[in-house]
Amino acid sequence: MSTHTQQPARPQVQPAPEWTFPTPRQVELANGMTALVLDVPGQHVISVRASLPLPLRAEPREKEGVAWLMAGLLDEGTVAHSQRELAELLESRGIGFGAGMGESALGVDLDVPSRHLGDALALMTQMIATPAFDPAEVARAVRTRLQDIEQERASAGHRAMRELSATYYAEETRASRPAQGSADTVGGLTRADVADFHAAHVRPAGGTVVVAGDLTGVEVDRLLEETIGAWSPEPSGERWQRAAAPRAVDSVRVVLVDRPGSVQSELALATTGPDRRSPAWPAAPVMGWVVGGAPGARIDQVLREEKGYTYGIRAGFRPRQVGGMMVVSGSVRADATVDSLRLLREILTGVGDGFTEEETRAGVDFVTLTAPGRYDTADQLADELARLAADGLPLTFSSDTVAAMRELTPADLDRAWRDEVGRDWTIVVVGDAKSYRDEVEALDLGPVTVVPA
Repeated sequence: MSTHTQQPARPQVQPAPEWTFPTPRQVELANGMTALVLDVPGQHVISVRASLPLPLRAEPREKEGVAWLMAGLLDEGTVAHSQRELAELLESRGIGFGAGMGESALGVDLDVPSRHLGDALALMTQMIATPAFDPAEVARAVRTRLQDIEQERASAGHRAMRELSATYYAEETRASRPAQGSADTVGGLTRADVADFHAAHVRPAGGTVVVAGDLTGVEVDRLLEETIGAWSPEPSGERWQRAAAPRAVDSVRVVLVDRPGSVQSELALATTGPDRRSPAWPAAPVMGWVVGGAPGARIDQVLREEKGYTYGIRAGFRPRQVGGMMVVSGSVRADATVDSLRLLREILTGVGDGFTEEETRAGVDFVTLTAPGRYDTADQLADELARLAADGLPLTFSSDTVAAMRELTPADLDRAWRDEVGRDWTIVVVGDAKSYRDEVEALDLGPVTVVPA
């Protein structure tokens, strides 16, 4: 007698449903700020993000770093609360707070359990509107930044990216210099410098506040109007416009940052790329993934898998408000420096020969099908909405971009690469320059300059 039993039918795997970024409710506050309110059921830690128009280029050149210093001091005491009192209030209510500067905006991050949202918004408003800037805290922040600068000099990756910016961008543009300032500009900053910069530039008009999380039973509109919506300093009259960061006329060259005895070389290469307003932008994340965004990408297939020169080199696009860059970066064995540069030139030049159907589908699937995971929590949603606000992009941008990606073909990627990605590269190598300078010059990648580390 047969004991064979019938196996259950294999379940059918259905295609993933099309994802769209959730649409927030928009509220105009009395002081000129826009509130974006997004209910995310089940997310009981509320994420608040404030974005205030303030570009880094607003800093006086001789005091660069003052904006980042100011942002970092917002939670170090207010007019109403000392540093210790403020720290205790934040801790007792489970409030996480952070602030920093971007190319175009001062950004403030706050996360708090929903039951303390009102207190959190009130404290955030105090920290933004009436920070104390205690002289002792300012002096401590200056010392800390100077120590950070020394540590960054010791990091080959930091050193490479700093030299890349200084070489790629025109000397007169803010993008060519460290976002958090240099030792020369930070070392002399005082309490008056920080307070004056805050008083002159930090305003609500044109800003955005995002509130995302489970808002069941929470009177969000009232809380916003009573806190950050009631902040109304004297208007500054500033209306910051988007501005391009021009490339240096002599940027197409190779800079060797000399670190004698280095057993690795840090590589950083850059050329022009699109910004997020470009019609070609949906192709950019896919192209970046195919060329150098994953272990199976073109660059790693050669330099990592075939040659064993590196643990990994990544490529991707870095958009600015106007224009952008494509950046390739990573470290290789010192004795493989010259061959790595030669192979990178071959790979990047070869992209112009076309993307395959298989590459295109793999890249599109990865970027589009992982989108729901990238925006799965309230803080991720709030972060993206704040970025859109800082860049002046429509609230449908993320959904529109993913939808456009789904329709991409190899011909679309070929056209985007041809039209939007430069052919002339700025190249920086941090390592033992004397051991390979002559061979690098023989590659004819551009004029070669050696600078000390």
